[in-house]
This record gives sequence, C-alpha cells and structure tokens, in this order.
Amino acid sequence: MKALFHIDENERWPRVLLNIENFLRDVGPGGADIEVVANGAGVLAYRGEQGELTARMAELARGGVVFAACRNALNMNGIADDALPAFVTVVPAGITEIVKKQEAGYAYIKP
Repeated sequence: MKALFHIDENERWPRVLLNIENFLRDVGPGGADIEVVANGAGVLAYRGEQGELTARMAELARGGVVFAACRNALNMNGIADDALPAFVTVVPAGITEIVKKQEAGYAYIKP
C-alpha cells in the first residue's frame, strides 16, 4: 500500500499524525509507504517549535514515514531550510509532489 497525507493547515497536524499512527497500527510495520506533504500553513509545524508534535513526527520518520515540505510555502512563511528538523525533505512545489505521488499509485488522504 502507498498513502499520501496532505496537510495545508497547521492546526490539523494532531489529526494527521493520529491518522498515520492508526493506519500503521492497522497495516503493521513495513505494511505501507507513507509520505506527508505539507504546503501552505501546514509547513509551520516543521519549524520544530511544536514539542510533542515534532517528537511524534520524528518517531514516525524513524519508522519510514517521509515528511515533505513545499519550498514555495517555506519561502512564503519565511522558514529557512536550516530551521527544519533533519527528517524533513524539501520539495520544489507541494502540489507537484502530490500529483507525482498520485501518478505513482499513492492514495490521496486529506484528514
């Protein structure tokens, strides 16, 4: 299975992470390829100021979940690459990343 979680609202992160954790609990370790694409205000959580949320993201990343940030949204929000946690990958455009993943067979999920 392949799942793409899309987030563009910072306040939605707790729900997104809970959805991913529940999904992984259901499919088991290694049961899915998962990527989270953040654009718009969704990139704000990647500043690392979110405490528990950042810790949950880091734990999921250690388990293979890919966290991506839209370059355009980072620039729009004044967030430099060196302010991002090491587990975050920067993509040129979040929307393009979403389309590429859908073309590669990822199911689109927007909690």
